Amino acid sequence: MDDSPHDRDILRRLAAEQAEVATLPIHQERAEGWRRINDLEPGRPMVWINEIPWHEMNVNDELTLQCEDSFCRAHERILRRRLYQWRHMPADMIVEPVYYASLVVHDSGLGIAEDVDIALTDDASDIVSRHFHRQITSEADLEKIQTPIVRYDAEATEAVRHRLDGLFGDLLPVVMRGAPGFWFAPWDELIRWWDVEAAMVDLVDRPDLVHAAMDRLVNAYMARLDQYEEQGLLARNDNATRIGSGGFGHTSALPQPDHDPNHLRTQDLWGCATAQIFSDVSPRMHDEFALQYERRWMDRFGLTYYGCCEPLDRKVKMLSQVPNLRKISMSPWVDLARAVEAVGERYVISRKPNPAVLAVDIWRPDDVREDLRRELDVMAGCHAEIIMKDISTVRYEPQRLWEWARIAHEAVREAAPAYA
Repeated sequence: MDDSPHDRDILRRLAAEQAEVATLPIHQERAEGWRRINDLEPGRPMVWINEIPWHEMNVNDELTLQCEDSFCRAHERILRRRLYQWRHMPADMIVEPVYYASLVVHDSGLGIAEDVDIALTDDASDIVSRHFHRQITSEADLEKIQTPIVRYDAEATEAVRHRLDGLFGDLLPVVMRGAPGFWFAPWDELIRWWDVEAAMVDLVDRPDLVHAAMDRLVNAYMARLDQYEEQGLLARNDNATRIGSGGFGHTSALPQPDHDPNHLRTQDLWGCATAQIFSDVSPRMHDEFALQYERRWMDRFGLTYYGCCEPLDRKVKMLSQVPNLRKISMSPWVDLARAVEAVGERYVISRKPNPAVLAVDIWRPDDVREDLRRELDVMAGCHAEIIMKDISTVRYEPQRLWEWARIAHEAVREAAPAYA
């Protein structure tokens, strides 16, 4: 397809800007900072922002799409958001001197999809509330969960590469890559088909059915993972790739010394797992109904990250049975002092500040600064990252998030001597 000069000019300008930004030496400094944290070496906490309410962030048309073709608009969106974040709220963001595009992979799926009612609070937002209709009530219903079939489409991949290369590859090299890790959250899937309350009750009333469901679902995930590995569809994530619900994956521990760069294995990558719905489930039941199944997945990888929104300060002992565990999410709902005592220097604390500070009626930056300083004092001596995520709203005041990034970066630099 011949792209219009209009669309081509827009993408080339954005690609050239990314290429210029990527030459700055600060990115190498930040990569080293992330590596030190992930390798459990002394270093100040690293800061990053993700899961941004982009529909509220546009200022001076910086995010307004101008391309006409849908393919070009999709890549324009990626470039504009990356450059916007760099300009306004970079924290310890890294901009790489390449443009990654995904290999085209067809996946038949799990055979079952959520049946859901959706409630909107903002028509412009993709953040919604869901009510799930139950589709699994008996062992016979487990047959609905099917094993995915994965197929790499070389022809379609080459078409994407060729088109992007023609648009701006001479300015910003285009790299086609496979999957740089996976989000593994089988319970996030299961409750969509089971209903949250019913699933929690069945942990007690029908544990055999729950075990059978988890076994079948995890078997399906494992079969998918095998196919990605066998077909050479994995990509490195020991770089500026998000790991789990945390920050970047830079580490000297991956890939393995005997890795084949042309055919990566799962043990050459970071893995992750989470059971967010188990927030109020005891460590014993969490272990029995989630972690023992998640271990089958996590054990395949070189290093792993555990958790997301579920409070894990009381479950570190349970998680310590995972031999390749490196990072643990500590959500806004943990007792941070208890988490620090449990974690010590064995793992990275992936601290998640409460995004509600960005949604209050009146923005109070002094309170944000004080809270961050207090938490950094509590975590002194630990290996830590601070990840602001799950941001539902900034009340259409994007400057709040810009200022949060600046305050957080100042706070971790002030606290750096306590982490040396």
